[in-house]
Amino acid sequence: MATIIDGKAIAAAVRADVAADVAALKEKGIVPGLAVIIVGSDPASRVYVNNKKKACAEAGIYSEEFALPEDTTQDELLALVESLNNRSDINGILCQLPLPAHLEEKAVIEAISLRKDVDAFHAANVGHIMIGDYHFLPCTPAGVMELLHRTGVEVAGKNCVVVGRSNIVGKPMAMLLLHENGTVTICHSKTQDLQGICRNADILVAAVGRPKFITADMVKPGAAVIDVGMNRDENGKLCGDVDYAAVEPVAGCITPVPGGVGPMTIAMLMKNTLMAAKLQNALLIKEK
Repeated sequence: MATIIDGKAIAAAVRADVAADVAALKEKGIVPGLAVIIVGSDPASRVYVNNKKKACAEAGIYSEEFALPEDTTQDELLALVESLNNRSDINGILCQLPLPAHLEEKAVIEAISLRKDVDAFHAANVGHIMIGDYHFLPCTPAGVMELLHRTGVEVAGKNCVVVGRSNIVGKPMAMLLLHENGTVTICHSKTQDLQGICRNADILVAAVGRPKFITADMVKPGAAVIDVGMNRDENGKLCGDVDYAAVEPVAGCITPVPGGVGPMTIAMLMKNTLMAAKLQNALLIKEK
């Protein structure tokens, strides 16, 4: 039986650490602030935004929501981002994705100030992650690393396999594992002998977006299995990219869905917002 990695408990511990640091900043007259932009009425985006606002309130972080109509123009959205870039009470800017089809996500991401890019999606921040000289990390990969650290999983020298190559999870996930001296393989739709490669992994991260894609015969006995997926199965029940019931008896430790990686993403967003506030108030070494 695998050790179940309790993402809810670890996220709560991270958020408590952030709240303590926020309280200390407030004693110096600094209140970290996060602006959250949502365009349109996508139900999933609304849930995510509400969860982020709730997490801010619990951590003592000021949050301000900008809910824009579906027909918002590119120029209107960019003008809002620029105004937030110039506000000293806003330390982090998050634009909830996906945006409506007529808006260009890349242009919006690139318009956010590097010092306020708490999603770490800006190309320059991605470059900082590549060379290991960063202040912000994408929230989901950072959350995965926090889970590994707090569970006592050693990365150095281990065979690490990341299934999925998205810009938001797969690629930065591989870089973070590499920075901690893991031997990293990235798998994707063109990978040959996927089962064999996965079965050689000491640490297996599934971020492919396909329900129950990772099966027991793809997992090395005793491996750490991290499931980033958030899907619905044939019965409409929430599930991950890993066939949990089949893989759990084989793995050494495993994250459930829900209650694994998901809670960590928002916890790390709070951590990034705190970092941004410290940076902008010269409480850390300034960005190069």
